[in-house]
Formats: sequence, structure tokens, C-alpha cells
Amino acid sequence: MFPADSLTFIGTATTLVRLGPFTVLTDPNFLHRGQWSHFGQGLVSRRRTEPAAQVADLPPLDGVVLSHLHRDHFDRVTRRHLPADVPILTTERAARRLAQRGFQATIALPTWRGDTFRDGDAQLTVTAVPARHSRGPLNRILPPVMGSIWEYSPHPGTATLPIYVSGDTIIHDELTGIRRRYPEIDLAVLHLGGARVLGVRVTMDDRQGGRMLEMMNPTHVVPVHFDDYGKFTSPVSNFLAVAGRLHPATDVRLLTRGESFSLANLLSARSPG
Repeated sequence: MFPADSLTFIGTATTLVRLGPFTVLTDPNFLHRGQWSHFGQGLVSRRRTEPAAQVADLPPLDGVVLSHLHRDHFDRVTRRHLPADVPILTTERAARRLAQRGFQATIALPTWRGDTFRDGDAQLTVTAVPARHSRGPLNRILPPVMGSIWEYSPHPGTATLPIYVSGDTIIHDELTGIRRRYPEIDLAVLHLGGARVLGVRVTMDDRQGGRMLEMMNPTHVVPVHFDDYGKFTSPVSNFLAVAGRLHPATDVRLLTRGESFSLANLLSARSPG
């Protein structure tokens, strides 16, 4: 179910990424279709979709990358069933709160700070990059968010495979610093859906997703976080239309739940001839 050197879409923003010896989970949300999620700030929404897997179905994990501590990204199922000793790379606030709940290996990543998984010669570095849930007063109420850049290298001296995971962000000025530091992004995993809180957008809709493509110029894109809850108001079909019109050179892969995007060709393209 989870092929080597692949990204598998499980649902919401939950993916399982396998790169060489490393297996890393993102934003774990395993509620079943029809169950209620309490996001915080008094907001609730019923899940519309069924995840492709549960925690027990996953292979052993080297780590979890958590963009922020909202319950559609780290839910009650995860709290009960995720092993407490799995490293969780996340924001400083989320790391503190998860440690208080018994997770023993939380790793706080301030913006532009990274942490590296190592196995023999192979290494995978995850670096926190700017993200912002909203603007104005609402942004001070919502939890801090991080995007992340993943750089995988199978051997010393080989070129890295750069992957960008946006986290729940809207477009804002600090994002331009990502492109300056990482001018070549092979794969972007974009949190879309145009989610709204109190009528205010808190994740990218189709038009902001198109602007993100202009900013980052990724070779491939996998959209996530687009139809799982009633708070998501922007159909992914709109993003596909915008991407096709404004950025036709980008390969956009809309995965069904349980479907995998192979990273093998991206890795071979980065390997020395």
C-alpha cells in the first residue's frame, strides 16, 4: 500500500512519504467519515471523507511532520494510537503542548531551523519555513503554522531532492523568502480548500494556489486538504483549472485516497549520471 520512494495520500493533509530508508507521516488525521472534529475556538465540522488508512496500517515511522496543532491535523485518534516515542517535528507551541500530553520526542522548529534524520549515508533534513493561517486579529487567535522544506540525499555529495509542504497558509510576503533560499523545488504539497473561520480565509483557495505556483515554480504539485470538511469552500477542480491556465508547465497530480505519487523518477533525475 505504501510503495518505496513515494508519497501516498491518506486524506485531509495526511500523507505518508517514503524516501530511501525513511518513512515520515504528515499532519495525521484519521477520523472516519461522519465523525465530528473540534477545531478549537468553538468551531466544529463533520468529516465528509474516509481516510485511506488508520494508524495501525502504517509501517514503522521515523517521524511525523506536523504543520500546526489543529484537530484536523492531529486528531483524537492520533493522540490515542500514535506511539509516544515517535519524533514529531512541529512549531514551538505545538511541541510544548504535545510534550505535556505525553509525546516524548517532540522537536520544536523555529522558522528556518531544521532537523535531520540519518540512516547510514542517507539523510533527510526537514526545515521549517514561513506559513501564516490568516491576517489581522484572527491570526493571533489561531495556532502558529509552519511550512516545511524536505531535502533528501541518499549519499554524501549527491544532489538533494527538495520537497515543499505548505502547511495551512495563505499567501503572504514572507513566502518569497522560501523561493530565494530554495529556487528549485521538485515537488510541492499544497494545502488548499479555501477554509474559512468566521468568514475569513485561513487556507489557500484556487486563486491563491495559483499564486503559490507562480511564487515557487515547482516541477510537480500534489494538492491536499481540499474537500474533507464543510469548512473547505474552494473545490479542487477550480485549482486544477487555474493551474492549467496560469502554470501549464507544472505537473499537477490529483491523488485519490490511497493513491501514491512515485518519487523514484525525481530521485533518479537528481542522481549523478
